[in-house]
Amino acid sequence: MAWTKYQLFLAALMLTTGSLNTLSAKWADMFTAPGCHDVADHAFSHPFLQAVCMFLGEFACLFVFHLLLCRDRRSPEPTMDPGQSFNPLLFLPPALCDMTGTSLMYVALNMTSASSFQMLRGAVIIFTGLLSVAFLGRKLQPSQWFGILVTILGLVIVGLADFLSGNHEDHKLSEVITGDLLIIMAQIIVAVQMVLEEKFVYKHNVHPLKAVGTEGLFGFFILSFLLIPMYFIPVGSFGQNPRQVLEDALDAFCQIGRQPLILVALFGNTFSIAFFNFAGMSVTKEISATTRMVLDSLRTVVIWAVSLALGWETFLGLQVLGFIVLLLGTSLYNGLHRPLLARMPCCAHLVGQQQEEEGSDREREPLVQGAGES
Repeated sequence: MAWTKYQLFLAALMLTTGSLNTLSAKWADMFTAPGCHDVADHAFSHPFLQAVCMFLGEFACLFVFHLLLCRDRRSPEPTMDPGQSFNPLLFLPPALCDMTGTSLMYVALNMTSASSFQMLRGAVIIFTGLLSVAFLGRKLQPSQWFGILVTILGLVIVGLADFLSGNHEDHKLSEVITGDLLIIMAQIIVAVQMVLEEKFVYKHNVHPLKAVGTEGLFGFFILSFLLIPMYFIPVGSFGQNPRQVLEDALDAFCQIGRQPLILVALFGNTFSIAFFNFAGMSVTKEISATTRMVLDSLRTVVIWAVSLALGWETFLGLQVLGFIVLLLGTSLYNGLHRPLLARMPCCAHLVGQQQEEEGSDREREPLVQGAGES
């Protein structure tokens, strides 16, 4: 069945805003500007402030939810289900995971390329699968276990491409490797977040926009408060700001004042994450969760292509292979091979058997696809 114009708009919106989210964050990292007290030009390296901006975008989903709800209630026949009432503190543990994982990923984005950053985030299915078995009692299908193994192989290839590449003008090889490892560590935390959401949140039938907005509320205010002690915590050379502290928000504001384009990049990050979450949930509702997963994979191609076109990175053949292997692993884990097998007479019965075994145990779609899916 052909897509409607509205479905095409949602797909394009998800692909565009999802790509813009990572690209705008990387663009901000590439600026240099003077800091406070006439400090010389230096790179804009403020990952925790960027994370605050991302959570502001998630927080905005809460306002969108209430606007849509008010509009729906004014219509003659309301159709929007606001979900049941719940204790907002249910979202505190997932929000803390989101805050930690997002902050780690923004730190890593300062150290590695935008394309590697996006590809390595595919590691989340490894840890989500393992944790769902351990804590949710889920039984993974053989194809999902194979998908996890293929994904691990893809991660090794992408990491190897970064290691073997001699193109590290902006970062030392040790920084690139550290950045790649931080991205993978962040996916462990993201997987914990997804398991917590499924175990404690999904059963309350919370509207997705309200869920994202509530997590954004906690993340925005908690991380904004933490910027104060971060200003005084020395971290040596790990802190890539003049005072070498964990985060120097005042230096960030001075740099923004002297280079207004940084504010444009930060606004792009905030704007894109809000619309990306809305578009992603709408695609799942109006088209399918499989389409959402495919579009999420396509945005890696867009980020990669734009980065190459802008000269932010160089073409690496090994990275192409790594992306293809990662895409294959993700497809196997999410069952995209089943329609193909169902058309083959010799394998059709296997697909039906797998679907019967899964039954109600089918894995739910995560509340935030890549949130801070910066």
